[in-house]
Amino acid sequence: MSMATTPSTMTELGRNAPQFALPNVLTGQTMTLGDFGGRTALLVMFICKHCPYVLHVKPALIQLAMDYADQPLGIVSICSNDAERYPDDAPERIAGMARELPFPLLYDETQEVAKAYRAACTPDFFLFDSQHRLVYRGQLDDSRPGNNRPLTGRDLRAAIDAVLAGRPVKPDQKASVGCNIKWKPGNEPTYY
Repeated sequence: MSMATTPSTMTELGRNAPQFALPNVLTGQTMTLGDFGGRTALLVMFICKHCPYVLHVKPALIQLAMDYADQPLGIVSICSNDAERYPDDAPERIAGMARELPFPLLYDETQEVAKAYRAACTPDFFLFDSQHRLVYRGQLDDSRPGNNRPLTGRDLRAAIDAVLAGRPVKPDQKASVGCNIKWKPGNEPTYY
């Protein structure tokens, strides 16, 4: 399957998780980084409804959340796409997707949170330790739409397991790839 891909920025490890205050698309309630305090690890994912890469990994993300449900892992997903030009990613439309997910889906209308995290693609994964320091930014695994590799979540799961066990995460990390975040005209970040 041939489609344009955008890699994650592979921002520097060790940086602090940027603050956010975004509405949950199901409840309308604002969620913040502080809502995920007291956890050993926090996974922040940038996703959207229409991206074939996200659709491909969605079952693995749901399974991952269920497998770690009894662990001190916080999981939150964020959609930052321009809903005006991509109406499938408007909060009212991604609410249907959010109902299928065992973790909150927030909407970043201004796209400032995506910029703060240096998110570039969907899906884009950022794993933080208990101090909210970045320890992993990379791929779920090497499965992509159409490449016939098994969808295991191996890379991200290894990083989560290391953090939960108090071990360092291996610094050799492969970039996630997916559709680019759909930036509002004139709002494109400078980190590409």
